[in-house]
Amino acid sequence: MSIITVVAWLVAAPPLLMLAIYTIEVVAGLRPLSQPADLGELPRTVVLIPAHNEAAGIAAAIVALRATTDPTIELLVVADNCTDDTAAQARNAGARVIERNDPARRGKGYALAFGRDHVAAASPPDCIVVLDADCTVEGAGVAALARAAATSGRALQACYLQHADLAATPIAQISSFAFLVKNLVRQRGMIRMGGVAAMTGTGMALPWKLLADAPLASADLAEDMSLGVWLTQHGKHPRFMESVRVWSDAASGGALMTQRHRWERGFLTIARRKALPLVVQGIVGTSRGRLWLGVHLLVPPLALLFAGSGAVLALLLLLALVGASLLVASALAAASIVAGIATIAAWLVAGREQISGLALLRAPLYIASKLPLYRMMLRRGDNAGWVRTRRAGDEEIS
Repeated sequence: MSIITVVAWLVAAPPLLMLAIYTIEVVAGLRPLSQPADLGELPRTVVLIPAHNEAAGIAAAIVALRATTDPTIELLVVADNCTDDTAAQARNAGARVIERNDPARRGKGYALAFGRDHVAAASPPDCIVVLDADCTVEGAGVAALARAAATSGRALQACYLQHADLAATPIAQISSFAFLVKNLVRQRGMIRMGGVAAMTGTGMALPWKLLADAPLASADLAEDMSLGVWLTQHGKHPRFMESVRVWSDAASGGALMTQRHRWERGFLTIARRKALPLVVQGIVGTSRGRLWLGVHLLVPPLALLFAGSGAVLALLLLLALVGASLLVASALAAASIVAGIATIAAWLVAGREQISGLALLRAPLYIASKLPLYRMMLRRGDNAGWVRTRRAGDEEIS
């Protein structure tokens, strides 16, 4: 084997590994998970709702939540560094509200820590359910999450999805479909392969004993992922509760790109710091959960995965022109095709309500639209503060 072929294999190895992990998770997640049985009495539960400038929708969200939630469950809103009347709207809708004003420390993690400390100062509940202010929960999902968390002693992650809108732009539909692949299909695959779920920031239920000592107070853009990593490293792998659905409306236009930039930058930051240590800990400690969470974090967001693989494939073809084996480029092309087929299978099984077939054909344009976002991620000094995602009909509030 020539030196240039060895170099080509080294260049191809990372995308080959990432595509393999992604494909395994998707294929393993095509079938639904088994549903848990009734888990007994409802524990004493508080729904903790961090909210930053959510006046436009917080009242409706609380009214909807109260209509489907057991009356013994308390709704606690943390109005964090708000410049609107989020607090008043939440109180009028029937929630208990505490306000936090600390512009120097902005971030959802700080809001969660503030709410936890407030609850701890009184009489801590058995379970905390974290729910974003712009989300709704199907049926009696909050109670089901609380029961499962209290019974298992583990953190539970609900299935967090975005409302389907086949009239939305193709880019918005593709984004919602990528959301479904990540938060439903790959979650199933993670459970089957490693017995561990990724925390997604809303629809999270944690027994008080786990939440009491968790490191929440930070400006991490992916505070949910940080929490999941911490729990996994401490032997308390989060679990996925597919039967409970949490919904939000999708962003669009510039707000969509802002939202994706924040989420994906946060994910990549956590992945860079935690993926390899988790893999090593999983191997050394023979922990399937740590190992699989680590390899899961090695896989970048879907658009970046395919864009990066395409760029590497182009480089491998250039290397083939100067003497590298064409087998290397062929292997990466085959892995990309298999990953694409797995993605289409996910659409056929679970995603046809999220995206039309015509919109799915425009996936290459979606990937191209994300390239400026990835260039921005290479810049240093991004503000990690909490920036609310604007949606249609919102007023522009900073």
